[in-house]
Amino acid sequence: MTTVHVLFLTDNFPPEVNAPASRTFEHCREWVKAGHRVTVITCAPNFPKGKVFDGYRNKLWQRETMEGIEVVRVWSYITANEGFVRRILDYQSYMVSAIIASLFVRKVDVIVGTSPQFFTACAAYVASRLKFRPYIFELRDLWPETIKAVGAMKNARAIELLEKLELFLYRKSAKVISVTKSFKKNLISRGIDGSKIEIVTNGVDISQFTPRPKDEALTRQLGLEGKFVAGYIGTHGLCHGLETLVTAAERLRGTGIVFLFLGDGARKQFLRDMAAEKKLDNVVFIDSVPKAEVPRYWSILDVSVIHLQKAELFTTVIPSKLFESMGMGLPVLHGVEGESADIVRDEHAGIPFEPENVDELVAALRRLKENPAELEQFKASCLKGAQNYDRTNLALKMMRILESVAAKR
Repeated sequence: MTTVHVLFLTDNFPPEVNAPASRTFEHCREWVKAGHRVTVITCAPNFPKGKVFDGYRNKLWQRETMEGIEVVRVWSYITANEGFVRRILDYQSYMVSAIIASLFVRKVDVIVGTSPQFFTACAAYVASRLKFRPYIFELRDLWPETIKAVGAMKNARAIELLEKLELFLYRKSAKVISVTKSFKKNLISRGIDGSKIEIVTNGVDISQFTPRPKDEALTRQLGLEGKFVAGYIGTHGLCHGLETLVTAAERLRGTGIVFLFLGDGARKQFLRDMAAEKKLDNVVFIDSVPKAEVPRYWSILDVSVIHLQKAELFTTVIPSKLFESMGMGLPVLHGVEGESADIVRDEHAGIPFEPENVDELVAALRRLKENPAELEQFKASCLKGAQNYDRTNLALKMMRILESVAAKR
């Protein structure tokens, strides 16, 4: 086997716990286990609050090793995950720092830049030109299409320029690795050569996200004994439409059904205020916890709720938390249309409902609470289906693509 040195550019990496950080870390870890060398250029962990995690500083350069992965952290302008202009400054500052840092990483074979925002791919492209190495665009989200969908940017000229840059980056890449079939179709419809687009879906680390008994101590601590707990675990952002869940909680007050929200994001305080205004006693908010602690919270749920705004764009995405839910054996109430809803149906992993439709969400929750036999059937199907999205196998699939690109060099 030929050893490949992968230079991976991402502005999210553990100890951050969001989906890009988890996917990147778990893939890189498996590549190192397979005998390859991986260097990650990232920034000081700060997502989503814009506060540097304990034990780190926002320095020009710092290094560490995580499970064999060489991690280089560079300076960036740090801000909370809110406010479009400040976030663009965050992204662009990382881009510049990452390009400079890449010059000091030697004997690289292939460079990967990952979205959702594509300034990481910009950095990967520039680094590839400076180092005379191929670069791969890992497409996790259609950006800037996402910021248009949530109304975060309305300047038509600026969006047009960003979309031209987006298409340029796709064309200049040696490969585009998409997390969904829908993204591939979108790119082909916009003139990108389909033969250069590979699909490696999101998945789950089934060694960590696996069924476990309910954490009784945590259940008591949160006052959830005897409750039917519906949980949302993940980013509380503009695109997630979580006010639908809070409104459903209002409808279900007094039924024994409780909503648990774990995570942070731009809409977290709004949701807290909304629940407080309605005086809801069946909503629990918890700030982000370390990745290793997340399965404890999954364990105390009876069902997982996944939701995005009702928009055409979001029919093309597959939320990574779907696979974590399946790995934990948790039935999913899935408020996302399109490709991800098809997975829920095909794997019999839960009940899809129309995004932003409170009536359908309430009905689905009542149905599962009142039908424990059906709930158990969904649990069994989730565990079976999770095997199809084992992160280890997906990481090795992506590595084969990187090896083929490196070999052609």
